[in-house]
Amino acid sequence: MSAPTGARAARYDHIPSPPFTHLRRLTDAGGVYEHARGTTPRREHGYCLDDVARALVVVCRESGPEHDDLREHYLSFVLAAQAEDGRFRNRRGTDLRFRGAPCVEDCWGRALWALGAAAEDPRALAAFDRGARWRSTSPRTMAFAALGAAEVLSVQPAHVGALDLLAAAAIAIGRPAPGAEWPWPEPRLAYANAVLPEALLVAGAALDVSTMIADGLRLLTWLVEVQTRHGHLSLVPAAGRGPSDRGPGYDQQPIEAAALADACARAYRITGHQRWLDGISRAADWFLGANDTARALYDPVSGGGCDGLERYGRNENQGAESTLALMSTLQHARALLTSDGIG
Repeated sequence: MSAPTGARAARYDHIPSPPFTHLRRLTDAGGVYEHARGTTPRREHGYCLDDVARALVVVCRESGPEHDDLREHYLSFVLAAQAEDGRFRNRRGTDLRFRGAPCVEDCWGRALWALGAAAEDPRALAAFDRGARWRSTSPRTMAFAALGAAEVLSVQPAHVGALDLLAAAAIAIGRPAPGAEWPWPEPRLAYANAVLPEALLVAGAALDVSTMIADGLRLLTWLVEVQTRHGHLSLVPAAGRGPSDRGPGYDQQPIEAAALADACARAYRITGHQRWLDGISRAADWFLGANDTARALYDPVSGGGCDGLERYGRNENQGAESTLALMSTLQHARALLTSDGIG
């Protein structure tokens, strides 16, 4: 699908292009600093694979050589975080040593997503193959890995390991209960929720299973509706949301808006329906101030994203997760909404 043109594109031209200035501020020879005090990296907290994997996905979406240095740097970190058996360590100190035992937790799923995004590089594809032999007990972790498998299939459409991983992820996520008021496959909404329907969408498309696509679209439709209030996004707070909870809730996290934008972009590319462009627009506008407290989380001076929407304002710190969530959302907006789209 290509970006809208003319009058349709003009309605979205208030959305800025993704800035790389603050991401570069957070990046040094060791990786991407996880936390910041304001715009200043908090070096004492070191780095984590979760954030570097997010960063690799973001830079791999960019065409041209401008960010090749970041792409190589982040890929090197992800490769170094992998143990010989294919699992990953998440934490790295400023001494450049990785901490903890290798695991198959979220960092594993995000690492596979990032390696899939970089799969045109033989090093990334080999590392994906080593990691894709594992399975997680967490549906959300499996969903992150499924997005990496979908990226691998865009390079190698018959890749057996990627196809097997997608099938396993769909099973782990399960199906929405037919006719249920709460169709979500978990008792509560948690974090990065839209990754679950997006994983069903990519699995259904790759495996040619129309019921998976239908399930993914149903869950995503419900998720957008339950997180919309007075025409703007009112996101699941950090503590989650259950069937009896009523919004708005705080602190709202940028990762929720980014996951919705990811899933809506996927749904649009599969269906071509305008409603999913509207979802991307709402996610971008959430960062720009169309939210429950009318406060922008995008800092145009630093190029960073604030760490959360609070009841009476915003968290002024601009850590890696929030900044990358902003950048990812703006990438989808640029690709599919604005007149200078790259899609």
